[in-house]
Amino acid sequence: MDADLELVGKARDGDMEAFEALVQRHQHRLVHFARLMVSNPADAEDVAQETLLRAYRALGQFRGQSAFRTWLYQIATNVARTHLAKRRDRHEVQEPEGAEGTTGDPGRERASGEDVEQRVIAHDQLRRALADLPGDWREAVVLRDIEGLDYKEIAALLGIPMGTVESRIFRGRQRLKATLKGATHD
Repeated sequence: MDADLELVGKARDGDMEAFEALVQRHQHRLVHFARLMVSNPADAEDVAQETLLRAYRALGQFRGQSAFRTWLYQIATNVARTHLAKRRDRHEVQEPEGAEGTTGDPGRERASGEDVEQRVIAHDQLRRALADLPGDWREAVVLRDIEGLDYKEIAALLGIPMGTVESRIFRGRQRLKATLKGATHD
């Protein structure tokens, strides 16, 4: 059962508080997803905001055939793809994300400075390794391993067969393991 359906119905009927509740429920994860997809914090905020705007405008088209979260990630994936294509067209240089002293998980307990530094380094290595994956592999790995969508949801979201999802995730994980193993030996 999709926990968002009641709020979606209310939002579709014009209840702005219901839509705000949906935003509050999904915004943090959308920004995190976008950051992994576009590798730039400022761009990730823009992608997440554009995703929510498009979702609001298209709310009447949501039919509940998938979970609202899956539908939202489909929009986010398309917005991120468009953003990356525009960036490639402008030949922008991808700036590395600054080490802001956070791993992106505000729920973590405070740790010693050394622990925080190690987590920041590990997070940065993972972010860089993800950024080096081919886009279609990165999408599948992030949707599965970070956002927690199941294979069927990912296949529907990306419009590809389940076997292709499995293959992309397998290949992406293998490349990540190799990249991260090399990063720890540097």
